[in-house]
Amino acid sequence: MSSSTADIVFTTPVTADVVFSPVRSQTAFEETVERLGTAIRLGLLVPGTRLPAERELCAKLGIARSTLRQALTALSQGGLLHASRGRGGGTFVADPQPPTEPPSDELVSNWREVSDCRLAVEVGIVALAAERAGDAALEGLAALVNLMESQLAEFPAYRQSDVLFHVGLAESTGSQRLVAAMTSTQGEMTGLISLISHPSEVLRSANHQHRRLVQALNAHDGPLAARIMAEQVRATEQVLAGLLPAT
Repeated sequence: MSSSTADIVFTTPVTADVVFSPVRSQTAFEETVERLGTAIRLGLLVPGTRLPAERELCAKLGIARSTLRQALTALSQGGLLHASRGRGGGTFVADPQPPTEPPSDELVSNWREVSDCRLAVEVGIVALAAERAGDAALEGLAALVNLMESQLAEFPAYRQSDVLFHVGLAESTGSQRLVAAMTSTQGEMTGLISLISHPSEVLRSANHQHRRLVQALNAHDGPLAARIMAEQVRATEQVLAGLLPAT
């Protein structure tokens, strides 16, 4: 049987903690919609996933039930969730998902700022990961690298594995805030990457950097891991500069 992202389970516990961690009360509705929507679009909550019961979800997010219901209604109206009643009912991630909307002109015009933010977030994360990543996390990252090597001709599958890899880097630090920052960064990058072509040569080069990065993490070499991640971010910037449509 061929492997798939469904076989990579190391990301699940920490990701769930971050997706369902408390939100800020001042923007509870908006943040709940943004957080759950981003997690769904990135595949961290896969189609068919059943969300926790309302009472549990309210407790995890630290919000009122009325706020939660408004957020779930907005996500349902957007086609990201659906509810079913009766035995075995609940709120589920929709399958299939609605077509992805193109990124906004503002995101495209500010792609260099997005890349700068990604550089700051991801370089810092891998420096910490070199100190903190345990054997299980490193094995999970290596498994994703091998999986991506088999997905070079299937960009949607490759991208899903790629997101799990980068979120896995953040999870290996043990910091929920860094996982949230990585998830937000990858959400913006997904919007930008969707606008360009994805030749297998580019994906192969990126995955070679992934493999080198895992080797650096195994050696607990933070400076090397940071340099490799910076190289990957800069390489992505060059591809975006050459292929993004003019705005």
